[in-house]
Amino acid sequence: MLPVLRLAAEGEVRISDVVERLAAKFPMSAEERSQLLPSGRQTTFANRVNWAKSYLGKAGLVELTKRAHFRITKQGREVLAAPPERIDVKYLNRFPSFQKFREVKDEGDDAASLPTAGMVTALAPDEIMRNAHRQLEIALADDLMQRIRSGTPAFFESLVVRLLVGMGYGGSVTDVSKALTGGSGDGGVDGVIDQDHLGLDRIYVQAKRYADGNTVGASAIRDFFGSLNLFKATKGVFVTASTFTSQARETAGKLGTRIVLIDGDQLTRLMIRHGVGCRIEETLNIKKVDEEFFE
Repeated sequence: MLPVLRLAAEGEVRISDVVERLAAKFPMSAEERSQLLPSGRQTTFANRVNWAKSYLGKAGLVELTKRAHFRITKQGREVLAAPPERIDVKYLNRFPSFQKFREVKDEGDDAASLPTAGMVTALAPDEIMRNAHRQLEIALADDLMQRIRSGTPAFFESLVVRLLVGMGYGGSVTDVSKALTGGSGDGGVDGVIDQDHLGLDRIYVQAKRYADGNTVGASAIRDFFGSLNLFKATKGVFVTASTFTSQARETAGKLGTRIVLIDGDQLTRLMIRHGVGCRIEETLNIKKVDEEFFE
């Protein structure tokens, strides 16, 4: 991770260029450089460099700039001002953002730490795989949110509609742009999609990206409720990349129109579940003895 951080200090860098430069710097044989992961889609070395960049990002030492590019942050430069001998997970744990990343959140509000190296030996192999899978999903969710926040408001509106279509709503919609209503005359609604293929009912969408820490309050929910009344709508979905205040959730529950609130954490979980903005990289099948076969 330290060599990756040092290259990022030179300015905006492309991850593929970092892989090549580090491969040339380290004493690696041609066979080692070309060794592939089991999926056959990426070299092991490139995979390690990408994870190094990802972990540095979770600690706030580098930041994404555009597709496949990143650069060092102010905090990263402070680390290089008095660099350690090496940067590893133990070193990154001093940064609050990395500590937050290392927490596994379930569907509720409870949180449990990822297993440490000592704990892994006490876990069954399938438990280790499930914990690793959960950590991969946490990293993916964080990467998705970074991409969302670096995009434009128009992109976010399009993403929300794509997600709802991917979840089975939208009826016969094939062109997402036709479901978007953004503009000066949109009446406070960003999108309208059919709930079913016959178009018997419609869902009205409000998509507010908002920066991290800029929460959606009760007033925004009341404004959306007013817009729904103008359209005589009975269902609405309010999506944000941020969070809702407790007053906003309470307000949504009391209004006469059914309004579903989706915050940033739920948004990325739904994107992963329905394959929006991400794809399957590799599939591992766990098999066991078929007892009936041997009877």
